[in-house]
Amino acid sequence: MVMCPCGWGEYASCCGPLHEGERAATTPEELMRSRYAAFAKGDAFYLARTWHPRTRPDDVSADPSIRWTGLDVLASASDGETGTVDFVARYVDSSGPGELREHSRFARRAGRWVYVDGDVG
Repeated sequence: MVMCPCGWGEYASCCGPLHEGERAATTPEELMRSRYAAFAKGDAFYLARTWHPRTRPDDVSADPSIRWTGLDVLASASDGETGTVDFVARYVDSSGPGELREHSRFARRAGRWVYVDGDVG
């Protein structure tokens, strides 16, 4: 059994089906978890596909010098068309361990959740 980088279970039944395009995320939190797992796996295609085109940078590739080591979701909310997720993502890079705290915003676009932007800190 291969654990999912997002920490919720087995990859094949957690974020794997989302990364493979077998199904779409049903909530902003599920999308955020799958995006974290995509960063951890270096899946730039999934990151681009789930980023709102209005805010998506030209280069969405994950930094190979960062190893993502854990995720804690602090809060999530949704009204069905927009949503937010507050999280802490832990990593290790050449400087040692660190963490990224973000308040992320999501929206539905053509019936699918996409990442819009976030406030880091």
